Amino acid sequence: MSVPHEHVLVLSIALFAIGLVGVVARRNLVFVLLSTLLMLNAGVLAIVGFHRTHGLGGEVFALVVMFVAVAEAVLGLGVVAAWLRNRDSLDVDAASTLRW
Repeated sequence: MSVPHEHVLVLSIALFAIGLVGVVARRNLVFVLLSTLLMLNAGVLAIVGFHRTHGLGGEVFALVVMFVAVAEAVLGLGVVAAWLRNRDSLDVDAASTLRW
């Protein structure tokens, strides 16, 4: 059974929109990171969908994007753990109090 590429792109756009709403509307740092990962995975889904319909070499690019997403998750969760250790909340608005 073959899925039409329009369905794959609509799903990818929907996932990206959900992730974008999560980044804009949420104030919790963990939800912002998860929404960013959702947006990256929506991009990977679109790349794989284009590859299946047009026969282009998108697997390597999709793997690179997935590796970047994993690295972002690891580094982001490390920052979240350090932030939570120093503060009581994960509110994004409190980021203005950070000093280097």
